[in-house]
Amino acid sequence: MDQRQLKQADLAPVFGTGSIVSEVLSGKRQINAKQARKLADYFHLSTDLFV
Repeated sequence: MDQRQLKQADLAPVFGTGSIVSEVLSGKRQINAKQARKLADYFHLSTDLFV
């Protein structure tokens, strides 16, 4: 996120809501398989990096 100068709100479409983004980034919630695929597509990376 830092390298791309993204804010939490920029990831809301990937996770569904800003509150879920906040919970994932704070470690209160884990990324599920669907979110991992969406993040991989968003960042053009392997899904394995997010699981």
